[in-house]
Amino acid sequence: MKRILFALSALLFIGTNNPAQADMIKEVKLGLLDHDTDNLWSGFNREGGLDINGEVILNHDLNFWGGTMSPAIGLSVNSQGDTSKAYLDARWQKEFADDFYFALGVGGAVHNGNKKLTNVKRKALGSKVLFHFPIELGYHITETTNVSLFFDHVSNAWLASPNEGMDTLGIRIGFKF
Repeated sequence: MKRILFALSALLFIGTNNPAQADMIKEVKLGLLDHDTDNLWSGFNREGGLDINGEVILNHDLNFWGGTMSPAIGLSVNSQGDTSKAYLDARWQKEFADDFYFALGVGGAVHNGNKKLTNVKRKALGSKVLFHFPIELGYHITETTNVSLFFDHVSNAWLASPNEGMDTLGIRIGFKF
C-alpha cells in the first residue's frame, strides 16, 4: 500500500511539473468521502471516519457511446485507520448541456482491510483484490474546475466469501490540465 501511495503522490504532485508527464494527465480530482456509508449497495456499515480521495484521470481518451473513456488511478485513505484502497478504472464520461456531466467506471481495487470477519467493527471483504464501481455526477464551474457528487462501491462479486462490500459517498473537486 505504501508503494501505491507513493506512486499516486508522484503522479499528483511531481508529474505535473514535467511537461512530458503533464501531457499524460487530463485531470486531477480531490475529495472528501463518507467511509462505509450505510444503506447503499452493500446494505450496512461497520467502519467509520472519512476518506480522503485523490484520483488522476489520464489523457488517453476513446470516444465510446457518445462519451469518452479514460483510464483513472485513485486512492482513498481512511481518516481513522479503517480500510483504505487504491484503484485502477476504465472511466466513461458523458457531457451534457448546461455544464453538467455524468461518469461511471469499472475496475479493480486493492485494500488494506480484513478478508475475514475478525473484528465486528471492520468489514470482511473476502479477498485483497476487489472490483471497483464508481459513479459521479458533476458540474463544470469553469473550463478547468468542476465539482461533483461521487459514489463508489468495492466488493469481490461473490468470487470469495465473505463479500460484505463497502460504499463511499461524498464530494470531489476536479482540476483539468
